[in-house]
Amino acid sequence: MLARVRRLPVIFSRITRTLHASTARQRQPFDPTAVERISEDVDVCIVGGGPAGLSAAIRLKQLEQEHEKEFRVVVLEKGAEVGSHILSGAVIEPRALNELLPDWSSRPDHPLEQPATSSTMKFLTSSLALPIPHPPQMNNKGNYIVSLSQFTSWLGTIAEEMGVEVYPGFAGAGVVYSDDRKGVLGVRTNEVGLDKNFHMKETFEPGMEFRAKVTLIAEGAHGSLSKELINQFDLRRDADPQTYAIGLKEVWRVDPSQYRPGEVVHTMGWPLDWKTYGGGWVYHMADGLVSLGLVIGLDYANPWLSPYNELQRMKHHPYFSRLLSGSSTRIAYGARALNEGGLQAVPRVHFPGGALIGCSAGFVNIAKIKGTHNAMKSGMLAAEAAADVLCRTNEEITVSKSESLRLSDMSAYQTSLEDSWVWSDLHEVRNIRASFNTPLGIWGGIAYSGIDSLFLKGRTPWTFRNVSRTSDAAHTLPASRCKRITYPPPQPPLSTDLLTSLTLTGTNHAEDQPIHLRVRANGLEDSTVRREHVRRNVGDYAGLLGRACPAGVYEYVDDEHTSAVEEGNSGSWGGKKLVINSQNCIHCKLCDIKVPTQDITWTVPEGGGGPKYTIT
Repeated sequence: MLARVRRLPVIFSRITRTLHASTARQRQPFDPTAVERISEDVDVCIVGGGPAGLSAAIRLKQLEQEHEKEFRVVVLEKGAEVGSHILSGAVIEPRALNELLPDWSSRPDHPLEQPATSSTMKFLTSSLALPIPHPPQMNNKGNYIVSLSQFTSWLGTIAEEMGVEVYPGFAGAGVVYSDDRKGVLGVRTNEVGLDKNFHMKETFEPGMEFRAKVTLIAEGAHGSLSKELINQFDLRRDADPQTYAIGLKEVWRVDPSQYRPGEVVHTMGWPLDWKTYGGGWVYHMADGLVSLGLVIGLDYANPWLSPYNELQRMKHHPYFSRLLSGSSTRIAYGARALNEGGLQAVPRVHFPGGALIGCSAGFVNIAKIKGTHNAMKSGMLAAEAAADVLCRTNEEITVSKSESLRLSDMSAYQTSLEDSWVWSDLHEVRNIRASFNTPLGIWGGIAYSGIDSLFLKGRTPWTFRNVSRTSDAAHTLPASRCKRITYPPPQPPLSTDLLTSLTLTGTNHAEDQPIHLRVRANGLEDSTVRREHVRRNVGDYAGLLGRACPAGVYEYVDDEHTSAVEEGNSGSWGGKKLVINSQNCIHCKLCDIKVPTQDITWTVPEGGGGPKYTIT
């Protein structure tokens, strides 16, 4: 039985949750098939208010003026504010911005205040920082060091000024399909006011449906709707599995003696071992701030590795400890997953009724260590294809046989994307990251990458493919086959424990809500699934998530109150149980990607929950 849908006339300029308050309920179980949902018809619904989604929205409003048409464009953003869930290094290549907003530099409120003035690379040993040549792709002349959170907030303001309806606190929680499930008609936002047992509190409000002629998915890397749509429409049939890294970042206000505005430094080597792909960065931002961090490929093998502790250890290297000496103060921390699969891992980007844009598809140029320019351009190209769809006559749009709703054909976006500089940008470097997962190994990958980036520049007849379709999770070895890593204790203020860092994220989730991190296998969530998770992850992988999560969400703790006989019903195994501190979650998605048993599913919490980044 389908949920009942009530259409709402378009009479409100803004949508607030209070419009949808339901009659008070006495904690009745939630039945999604019985709830009455409000539905709004829009022209384009964009899920995700990041650079890609907002660039698409802005471009649609520009095309609205060019075509003398009126497009209703809605952006749903799960963060409490636009930009509050955005984190990156970040050095921005302004190529897409120059195309989207040619006059951006004359706008008095733009955040691109610090141009990059130099680019260097260092190889770290435990005590030395040795200068080494950097690939030409890492030349940052003409680029800008920014807070991507602030940059995104600025784009959101421009989008709203142009007439885009931007709704922070509204998470895209589900896909609205046509009756035959062969097309997408829009999205559903999440329910609000459910308790942890899925009972309706007195404040319960059902999610809304936004039915759109075109739905653009711009959730970022490894989003929940992106995963669903890629599987539903087999979009990855001709592409490799996406691979990822985890990026951990801190922002410091450094002592004036250590501040060098515009300096860009990348590092490789220590603290990571020779088997682990990754590297660090230092970007001297505007206003005396320095962004620093560490990226680690999630194909790492050793389950004893802790990305957070690797970052803390890195700061004790003489190069970093000198940078952070004197009156330096840490003001921000955060982490998120990023795509590393390159061109080979880009899925088909369109499906009946919509498209994937930005990091939902995966356009990071790993050699440049940049993806914002490609994400923005993909959003602009999708907007142009969507505008063409909206301007067509009714006879040119395919009508679903099962209902009188039109399914838009966005295949022109695929064509324009492959003809654009995004595709050539990724094609040139397609073999660099992939070379590290070939029989060449890590040292062979370094050598090949140097030759390719300096001389070949992607002009080869071969493309390295993940023919075995090995996921990042599958690269993880049992703990018994790996060397245990012992990390030194924190030494404040240079290094701190994880929970101290977490306070800098502003993360908050209502505690009495359904846990959005689900232990699920083959569609089942029960004590048997949970017990098997604990058995494998504690018994074989030494509780990997307890170290890997950069927010302290997962703990495998002693279960003192359950006997061996009762373990099967409690979800415990071997005297251990899994505790999920979901209120700590910073939405990085590492758990969903890296857990060896692939039985953690990240879903959206109540809208507005999560980190509150402002300077990241």
